[in-house]
Amino acid sequence: MKTFVVGDIHGRCAQLHSLLEMPPRDESVDTLVLLGDLIDRGPDVPGCVEYVLNLCAANPDRVICLRGNHEQMLLDFLDGTGLIWMTTATGSDQTFKQYTGAPLRVLTEADFDAARALLAHKIPDEQIDFFRALPMYHEDDFALYVHAGLENGKHPRESSAQALLWTRDMDFYKSYRGKPCVFGHTPTPLLPLRGRLGRHGIYVFHSSIGIDTGYSLHSPLSCLSLPDFTLYQTFADGHAATHHITSFIPETLKAMQRGASATS
Repeated sequence: MKTFVVGDIHGRCAQLHSLLEMPPRDESVDTLVLLGDLIDRGPDVPGCVEYVLNLCAANPDRVICLRGNHEQMLLDFLDGTGLIWMTTATGSDQTFKQYTGAPLRVLTEADFDAARALLAHKIPDEQIDFFRALPMYHEDDFALYVHAGLENGKHPRESSAQALLWTRDMDFYKSYRGKPCVFGHTPTPLLPLRGRLGRHGIYVFHSSIGIDTGYSLHSPLSCLSLPDFTLYQTFADGHAATHHITSFIPETLKAMQRGASATS
């Protein structure tokens, strides 16, 4: 059994399709975990959400998608409890245009209500229900899986939703030594330098493993296989890469690797 973990997707549906074709994943026994942020910025948000929704529905025990802060911001906007999703930096304009066919223009207070009503009408109800049902974390024998990180190194069940979705805690990145924790949210080029050694672009330091490898024309979409620590990546230009990582692997995963080698 293996677990394959995918970092922040942000509407890159074609890259996601290509990425999931790369690993030797046995859908009957292996687990696929997606760390959230399906929406915003990318070229095919509706297609990406529908694809992941169908993956989860077809195999709910083996495909888990977590809630990202972008899904939370969208829900807050639709529920009328927050407007941060509407800021330019989120990439919400791409999501809005792809679902509604109209550009996002907000000049008056009434425009917010009109935009909210149009988007709520255009996003399929099953997709909104899917967002609302997304869990905040997953755990298996290999690791903890969260969107952003842990609160003061605590288990996700003891961490606040705010931390799981939003934290950018340098102490977590640099000092966490508990059960391995795989996270996204913060692009790895923004994480501490010491954990970014190697050409693969992910972050590994003690027990923190960051796999949001960024969003640009040159950024890969990444999938990490545990416990073997094989990294699969696809790029916007269509090329792909595989890395067999051997350095800085958390000790608990090294022990699992040794056990697997002994029984093979």
